[in-house]
Order: sequence, then C-alpha cells, then structure tokens
Amino acid sequence: MKIKLHFIAILCLIFFNCKNNKQNDNSLEGTTQVALSDDTLLDKIQKQTFNYFWDGAEPNSGLAPERIHLDNIYPTSPKHTVTTGGTGFGMMAILVGVKRGFITREQAFNRFVKMIDFLEKADRFHGAWPHWLDGQTGKVTPFSKKDNGGDLVETAFLVQGMLTVAEYFKNGNEEEQKLVEKIDKLWREVEWNWYTKGEDVLYWHWSPEYKWEMNFPVGGYNECLIMYILAAASPTHPIQADVYHKGWAKNGKIVSNETYYGENLVLNYYEHNNSPVGPMFWAHYSYTGLNPKGLTDTYANYWKLVKNQAKIHHKHAVANPHNYKGYGDSIWGLTSSYSVKGYKGHRPDNDLGVIAPTAALSSFPYTPKASMKMLRKLYKDHDTLIGKYGPYDAFSFEHNWYTPRYLAIDQGPIPVMIENYRSGMLWDLFMANKDVQNGLDKLGFTYTKSEY
Repeated sequence: MKIKLHFIAILCLIFFNCKNNKQNDNSLEGTTQVALSDDTLLDKIQKQTFNYFWDGAEPNSGLAPERIHLDNIYPTSPKHTVTTGGTGFGMMAILVGVKRGFITREQAFNRFVKMIDFLEKADRFHGAWPHWLDGQTGKVTPFSKKDNGGDLVETAFLVQGMLTVAEYFKNGNEEEQKLVEKIDKLWREVEWNWYTKGEDVLYWHWSPEYKWEMNFPVGGYNECLIMYILAAASPTHPIQADVYHKGWAKNGKIVSNETYYGENLVLNYYEHNNSPVGPMFWAHYSYTGLNPKGLTDTYANYWKLVKNQAKIHHKHAVANPHNYKGYGDSIWGLTSSYSVKGYKGHRPDNDLGVIAPTAALSSFPYTPKASMKMLRKLYKDHDTLIGKYGPYDAFSFEHNWYTPRYLAIDQGPIPVMIENYRSGMLWDLFMANKDVQNGLDKLGFTYTKSEY
C-alpha cells in the first residue's frame, strides 16, 4: 500500500510540475536564461532571423513569405503569398548567412538563381513588381482591391537587395557572373520615370485595371528615400533631379527645425500624419543598403536623422508618458507591426503599449548600447517571446499579449542592420555600385564611396 501511495504521489508531482511549466511557457515573463556574450547573442539572433528567409522561404520561388504564423492561421493574405520588398531584405539576410557561416557561398548562389529565375517570369508592370506575388504561379496577389499592379516602393526595396547581391558576385566565376547579368537586366527594365506620370514626383502604384486611381504621390520624408535614389540612378529609365527636389523634398519644405525629446528632427514628418516622428522602420528600410554614415544633401545629414529618430524612440520608452507596463531603458521601440487588434502604425504619438522588437534591434548601428540592452533583456528574461525565427513580431506587457507570428518586412532588417553594425558589409556592397553612385551624384549627395 505504501509503495502504491508513493507512486501516486510521484505522478501528482510530475503532473503539477508539467502544469507549471506549461503556464511558464505561455507567460510573457519567460524563464531566466544563462547570460551569453554579446557576440554569441548577435550570432544567435542573426541566425534565427536569417532562417526566416532560408528555411522559411516559399518553396517554389525561394522568395520571402509575406508572413509566417506559427499558429497556422492566414487571416489577411492567401497561402503562398510572397512579398517583393521583404524579399529584397531577405536577399541581404542570405548574404549575412554566408558571412556568418550559416550557409556556404554556393548554397546562397543556388538560392539566388532560383529567386531571380522566378522574378524574371513573374508579373511586372512597366518593369515594377507588385507588392505581393503568388509564390506558386508568379501572378500578382492584390494587396488591396486597387493595389493589383506595380508597387514602385516595394520594387525599390527588392532592387536594393538585388543590386547588393550583384555586387557580391560580380567578380565571381562564370556562372556567378551570369546571375549578375540577369540582375542587371531586371534592374534596367524598371521604368522609374514612367511612374512620374510626367510630373515632378514619383507615384507609388499603377495598375492596368485601375490605372492611377490609388493616387499616392510620394513626397515628404518617410521610408521611400531609396526609391528616389534608385530612380535617379537608373541607367535606362532615370528621373530628372527636379523630381527629387520638387516631389520628394517639396522645394525644401522637407527640412525641419523642430526638436522632439530634445533631439533635432532634421526632416519634416508632418506631411503624412501630422506626427512629429515616424515609426522606426523609416530609419531602416532605405538604409539596409544605403549607408547613412557621411550621407548628406541639401536637406539633411542622414546619419544625424536616423540616429536621432532611434534616440527619440528610446527616450520615449524611458519617459513612458502613458505609464505602460514594462517600458524603459531595455524595453523600447515602436514601429508598424501586429497589434493587440489588427495591424497598427505605432510611433511615439500613437503609442498603444505595443513593442515591436525589430524597432530597437534593427537600430543597432544607431543606438548600439540601447539596442543591446533590448536584445539581452528579451533573450535573458523573456524567452517565451522568441520562436524559431527570432523574436515574435510584437508584444505588450501592458495588455498581457503577444502573437507567435512573423512579418518579412520586420524580420528582414534585423540580421541586415546588425551586420551593418558589426561589419558594414551590406552598406559596403550597395555603395560600391557605380549606378548608385551616379544617382547620388545626380541628386547632389555627398557620401562615402565603397570599393567592395
């Protein structure tokens, strides 16, 4: 009888421990982990986020899936949907994989061949790819009802990645140089100047069905600087410099003399949403390849611009004007991401208590100490917020919420910008492109030339 009771007691203890462990697994607090060195921690997150674009790639095309939901729910986009802009970041992430020894150069090359071969046959509209494609067929998947044609901004993010890959392989063997030639052909086929409608501004969208009905001229500071630089850099379909100065820079009205949290804003964010500062991705997407260090033009010192934006976001979390739970020196960063309800454009003046890890982690070049504190805090104390492809897209201690989901455009900048912090590799590659240099010269930029 004693043996039987002892056995029952052991079973009860096992059940109690398993139940407690399950509760811990679902807690935002997580379990405290053994401290890793900074380099080991950076390697770890770079490998995890790289794997979104390697192991997680859409199998037929090799392109980046728009989103990966570990709960296997696709509420806003059909299965097999791939994203062109996110693929541009993913191409750079794959180069990070080679740099850090996660894959070989040959493995990367073979994947790039698959991706470029797919992009050659995929839908394009005056040379521009749509925001979303069906990874099985290459046909456009509408992003919204009227957004079923060319997306020049997403195309710019894709081309930024493609040109970086071309620079990496340009001095390689015969097969690698064939890949470079294919990329060059696709680059030359984008009709950037056609997307002006003959005006002094670039338009974001065009569709064969809806023509220019989306009516989104891109001007005033946001994430789209790279689009204007590539449009000026095109060797075949370039814009004139006036399109940049009048359309993007608003004849100088883009300049700001205001401050926020004691930091100079440098450029004017008010054009879009009457906000003093934008979501953090504005300081990431254009600068995965475009090096803001030493980059200046008539309107801005871009290194000051992006550093100040990151500092403002960090100061906002420390000040924590809404007294949100968890905010502080090591939990910070607002950007467009999943939210407690839907998808939101989080920023300091639209703070819903939701933190997106990409905001701080992609800011390593700008705020290395504050970004490392965020990285270490997540991996040491909040491991339940981390999955197979790195930190989940967003979480909220205030609302006791997180989602086991990823977005390509949020995961992609993390390994890329961390690598730019560690070695500057992606900046060096992109800035070595002669067409890019010609475009920068045309628009009156000063910059640090690279000879990768």
